Amino acid sequence: MLYLNICICEIIFLFWSYYFVKTYQLDGYNIKAFLNHAVEFKLSFGNKNKLIFTKRMIRFIFTLFVFSTAIFTLILLFSHNPLIKALDCIVVYVFASILISICHYINLPIEIIIKKFYISKARKKLVRLNPIKIGITGSFGKTSTKNILCSILEKEYKVLTTPKNYNTLMGITKTILKDLDDHDIFIAEMGAKHKGDIEVLTKFVKPKYGIITSIGAMHLDTFKNLKNIEETKNELPLNLDKDGVMIFNGNSIISKKLYDKFLGNKFLTGIKGSFAYAENINVSANGSSFDLIIDNKILKAKTKLLGKFNIDNIVTASALAYILGISLKDIEDAILKLSTTPHRLEIIKNNYCTILDDAYNSNEIGFTQALEVLDKFNGIKIVVTPGLVEMGSKQSEVNFLLGGKIADVADYIIIMNEVNKNYLLSGAISHNFPRDKIYFANNRKKQKEILEKLIMQGCVILFENDLPDNFM
Repeated sequence: MLYLNICICEIIFLFWSYYFVKTYQLDGYNIKAFLNHAVEFKLSFGNKNKLIFTKRMIRFIFTLFVFSTAIFTLILLFSHNPLIKALDCIVVYVFASILISICHYINLPIEIIIKKFYISKARKKLVRLNPIKIGITGSFGKTSTKNILCSILEKEYKVLTTPKNYNTLMGITKTILKDLDDHDIFIAEMGAKHKGDIEVLTKFVKPKYGIITSIGAMHLDTFKNLKNIEETKNELPLNLDKDGVMIFNGNSIISKKLYDKFLGNKFLTGIKGSFAYAENINVSANGSSFDLIIDNKILKAKTKLLGKFNIDNIVTASALAYILGISLKDIEDAILKLSTTPHRLEIIKNNYCTILDDAYNSNEIGFTQALEVLDKFNGIKIVVTPGLVEMGSKQSEVNFLLGGKIADVADYIIIMNEVNKNYLLSGAISHNFPRDKIYFANNRKKQKEILEKLIMQGCVILFENDLPDNFM
């Protein structure tokens, strides 16, 4: 009977703790972020994100199972009053987040050892294979620039890039261990949420070439201010090989500032008269055309990619490709054949409507420019967005302004985030947007129901930014 009761308590606990554990994983195993979400009861209750049973998660669940089973066993063995037993078990459920935190620290030493083992193994493999290494960082445009550069370089080289937005130490490590082989070039996207993150990645990869894309307000909840972001992105050029080469996007004020400070081998892009820039730009709903000037040589470029920001990314990537020996003819051909990065202003057309999928975008500049692209289309325009998160003290201000910008372009708005709901709503209304054309949906099912009422032949739907369940 004792064993049966323990099993019943444990089964109930594991089902109850599922959303706690999923939130812990979505928070990147960051115990501080998890506890903040747990205290506010902002758990991942939605079905958009599933619990992923990685090796680390399996180890964690095993520890949680053993630890919770031990607690239930002690309660059921030494509490003789049935009411006390029931109350004690309920207390365990209530403090599930505390148990998860304890298990986090129990597993932490072994996780650190495993992490160091894989990093060391990846470092040795990178040294042994010794491809040309390129590091790309910035606040916006990292992934797009990486993919564009890869497409151009593949004209002459065998290239490996970190997939999707694998831009952390373990993401890069996993890519090296799993995929790096006889590649000529390895391109590592480098992301950061704290000062020192880019320095760690640069010292690990040791790139000879570096690119800094646009820099702006991102992850302000951890960085606190733009100065810290600037200093963090500058960790790439400061830790580059002595004979390394840096490319800076001059259209970004902060990136241009870092270019001016850097004393090594450097090239500026985006500004007229710089090493590479675009002129005679024509942007439409079908793509863009422009003159690409590299090293005072002109080529006529056409691309299916949407928006002026993608032209910026193309210019920056083309500059480094040219430095690495790709001919202007091959650059021109590669630009013509570029395909959109999934979920980054990807255009999806059917016989009924057009979808602009910008779900992976999460910054103010990209958001604004996506709206500019939407404005190029004809038909009823619907914007589906949760706004932007992780904006620190600027959370309300940024989303209020974005609400106004959406109102200037859209015919209908569907807001998907409780946190930003009032900011986006008030921003749109301040631009005289009709209140009865603003809808709220706290899950995908509700969003679908609203869209089914709104969509009509020839309409255009912009999905701008997407958030994990713990932000909904």
